[in-house]
Amino acid sequence: MHRSWWMENGPGCTVTSVTPAPDWAPEDHRYITVSGCFLEYQYIEVAHSSLQIVLALAGFIYACYVVKCITEEEDSFDFIGGFDSYGYQGPQKTSHLQLQPMYM
Repeated sequence: MHRSWWMENGPGCTVTSVTPAPDWAPEDHRYITVSGCFLEYQYIEVAHSSLQIVLALAGFIYACYVVKCITEEEDSFDFIGGFDSYGYQGPQKTSHLQLQPMYM
């Protein structure tokens, strides 16, 4: 009782309704014959599924790349004179003691 959308709507397919429907066919289903298709619907479904897998894989790889770029950008942020030793240095004090930043 499996019915594929590609079975009826494939390229070049001609759908013909069969009347009267056989006794074994359920009342809510229509009984049809399909002819003249360029490709069988199974091959179209396999190609469609393969394309979806390739697109999902490409999207996953791109998402990993974007996350990597974002995390690298956050790590490269530099506070004003906080991480580099040649950055901003305040005015020199008159005493011989100079305060140095303390890293924890």
